Order: sequence, then structure tokens, then C-alpha cells
Amino acid sequence: MDGFLGTRASFMLDLVVVAMLVVLPTLAGSIYLVRVKRNYLWHKRIQLLLGVVLAVAVTAFEVDVRLHGWTHLAEPSPYYASGGVNWVLGVHLAVAVTTTVLWFVVLVRAWRNFDHPPCPGPHSRWHRRWAWVASWGMTLTAITGWVFYYLAFVA
Repeated sequence: MDGFLGTRASFMLDLVVVAMLVVLPTLAGSIYLVRVKRNYLWHKRIQLLLGVVLAVAVTAFEVDVRLHGWTHLAEPSPYYASGGVNWVLGVHLAVAVTTTVLWFVVLVRAWRNFDHPPCPGPHSRWHRRWAWVASWGMTLTAITGWVFYYLAFVA
């Protein structure tokens, strides 16, 4: 299926690129709510929603890539034959997989260790540290994904 951004990418590749443009500001807004406004309940809701949305999006994306592939769309890129596309993809996958595992751990531990409704407690210090790492990981996942997208489907 053809994409909608006017590149060689598929619809699902385009959708993931645009989705990350929504995910990062939403993530930042969620962090703002908890750090500045001390709104723990909405932070929790947004994080759970982001987790579900990203799980569904990544699953749909993986199914599409497994069924239709992507390399035939990237072959015209000047960076494909040199191995640049695959190198950037490797970096992206390393960051994305690590971030996904970490984010899952942070979400599960928050669910188990915070009160309902959520409020600061003994788990807060651990959560704050590793949630920041996961947030930066999500940012790097988006950036490396966008670099891969550009090199593979735009250049």
C-alpha cells in the first residue's frame, strides 16, 4: 500500500513516522503534568494510553513489514547499497527494543508499586530515575527512526 507522505515508504511506515510526532509531545505533556502540576492520575492515564497505542501500532507495523517487506522500497536510496540504511536500522532497533523493554518494566512496576489513585511513595525515586531514561529512549527511538526513514525512503 502506498504511503501518504509522498515518499517511497508504505502507508504503515508513514503512519509510524507521523505517530511519533504525536507521541513525543504527548509524552512531554504527561511529564509536565506529573512534574509541574503534580497530577499523578492523568500522568498514569496518559502513560497507559501511550503504552497501549504504541503496542498496537508496533504490532500492526511489524505485521505489515513481515507481510510486505520494506527493502524493495529502500533499494533506490543511495544509502541502501552502501549498507548505511541497514546500519542506521540496527542502531534504531537496538534503541527501540531496549526502550520498549524498559518502558514496559517502568509501567508494570508503577502499576504494582503506586497506590490507586497514584501518589508519591517509596517507589517514586526508582520510578523517576528509570522513567527519565525511558523517556530519553523514546526520544532517541523517534530520532533514529526518522533518520532511517529519511535514508531509506526519502533520499
